[in-house]
Amino acid sequence: MTVARRGRSVSVLGFLLAGAVGIISSTQTWLTVERADGGEAILVPGASAQVLLAPLSLAVLALGAALAIAARPLRVVFAVLAGAAAAFLLWSTVGVLVAPAAAVGPAVTEATGLAGGDALDDLVRTISPSAWPFIALIGWGLLLAASVFALATWRGWKAGGRRYRSESTATGHGDGPVDAVDSWDDLSRGTDPTR
Repeated sequence: MTVARRGRSVSVLGFLLAGAVGIISSTQTWLTVERADGGEAILVPGASAQVLLAPLSLAVLALGAALAIAARPLRVVFAVLAGAAAAFLLWSTVGVLVAPAAAVGPAVTEATGLAGGDALDDLVRTISPSAWPFIALIGWGLLLAASVFALATWRGWKAGGRRYRSESTATGHGDGPVDAVDSWDDLSRGTDPTR
């Protein structure tokens, strides 16, 4: 399997995995709001805490499917789009964990009919994140890594090529400089850069 084909497989897998994590986690409880009045706790799902979670996850799934069959120029475009989605999802998920009051405001208002900062401060006792935001963060990290790997592979950055090229032109073995190795594909076919 060539580097490009391996890169496509790994990237498609990363996209599909991240998209599936997003779709599943959008329906799961991300934050639990304990009420000061002793009322029933308010559960905030991922789709409420992070409004674009579900549509972006669907987009990532579609990008993963498209990457499997797309021509090279489109693959680069899809990888860039997925990287942008990953960056946004990572940033907004961290925001949910760092400042959850902003994320639970609409959910609390919907559950109680109360709005406004003072009303929410009086009503909310504690806000606890579940494991799902952290699972989603891992998914977005995989998506970002898959996007970077896709760009690195499909833009023709040959893994190890530069290192072997610089080493082979700098040192000789009596008969002159060693021929440079163009890619890991040459190594997989048995090319030895030291001979």
